[in-house]
Amino acid sequence: MNAASMTASAEDLKDFFEREPQLILEDPDYPDVHRRLLAALERGEIRAAEPDQQGVWQVCAWVKQAILYGFRSGRIERIQGNPAPFFDKDTYPIRWFSSRDHVRLVPGGSAVRRGAYVAPGVVIMPPAYINVGAYVGANSMIDSHALVGSCAQIGSEVHVSAGAQIGGVLEPAGARPVIVEDQAFVGGLVGLFEGVRVRRRAVLAAGVVVTRATPILDLVKDCEYRGEIPENAVVIAGSRPVTSNQSTIQAHINAAVIVKYRDQRTDAAVALEDALRSQVPAGL
Repeated sequence: MNAASMTASAEDLKDFFEREPQLILEDPDYPDVHRRLLAALERGEIRAAEPDQQGVWQVCAWVKQAILYGFRSGRIERIQGNPAPFFDKDTYPIRWFSSRDHVRLVPGGSAVRRGAYVAPGVVIMPPAYINVGAYVGANSMIDSHALVGSCAQIGSEVHVSAGAQIGGVLEPAGARPVIVEDQAFVGGLVGLFEGVRVRRRAVLAAGVVVTRATPILDLVKDCEYRGEIPENAVVIAGSRPVTSNQSTIQAHINAAVIVKYRDQRTDAAVALEDALRSQVPAGL
């Protein structure tokens, strides 16, 4: 969280959690401060990572560390469910919404953990899961069987398609989480892991899997990237051959391939139908 934008409440939380672990966990005020932490995350007042004025993403390590303290201090409790109960840490229960949140949470087995920010206009199709510390911007779609992992940062008007996996990154606390910026399209069964960044309006076709080590081959600009998808890039799943002087085995490794950059035809192909979106009331 940038110092200039931090609220007094956020500054108090930062001061509390930037102490020695033993002092934090033995502090009699810790349970109340943990609840304040979850509430601040849910209001978007603090984030696990956020861009600065130049658009460079900064990790808020103290926020991620504070979330980790919650797992360390929590106890496993029985949570009533149908057809069978669940057992999870009492420090991270399921988040409940009201009509005032303007979030469309469709019946069928989805869940959002406490400490996740879900903006007005977000649509969550069943079954989907949004973990603690995640941030999902306004008017985004989290489709069926999709995961938004712990501390993942999803921008506004992003479509996370069915079966997509946005991996969580909690440890180490200073590690960058997965970032998907505004108006990106994440196709079905896409996997994004290990803190990769998908820049604005990028389009990832079905089945693309990207980690920090995945080669991202740009056929348009004749170059290669690692850990970051450029703005407006249209990416498909691919591979490239492995060569070795020590082996005669012919093999290929996974690669993501940029085949073009976004144009009007691409925009039409990935547009979300208005009927599937939750409209944010005027003034919000």
